[in-house]
Amino acid sequence: MKHQCKITVLETKVFPEYQEQYLADPKSGPCPFFKKGDTFLLERTPEKDDFYHLMDGKFCGEAWDAISRYVYTALQGGSIMHGWTNDDRMMISCCNDGTRPVIFKIERIDIPENEAEEEWLAQQNFSNSAEESYKG
Repeated sequence: MKHQCKITVLETKVFPEYQEQYLADPKSGPCPFFKKGDTFLLERTPEKDDFYHLMDGKFCGEAWDAISRYVYTALQGGSIMHGWTNDDRMMISCCNDGTRPVIFKIERIDIPENEAEEEWLAQQNFSNSAEESYKG
């Protein structure tokens, strides 16, 4: 089975009070790199390796550093956050910028390559309930 990873920008936040207090440019505003609704589809094949190449500069390095472990897990077909989210194939995460964080949805996309994989995938339940959730 092949896997892709879809990253969607759910929201960008800005905390002007922190920017005023801590940044060299107190009027920095929201992240200039991402906008709500931006999507990125990553592949990791012998011909194209979006993970290794950080999407060839199409992604902020700081944000990539914060979410890349989830992206790698998705591209390898793993459970991104078993027991935490309501779907093992998905994670909500954000970048490390404390004054203007960007919230990302990271999804594993499964691509069956034959009928047996299609049948196996159709039988899977990737959902998690509150009773089964990780309680930390």
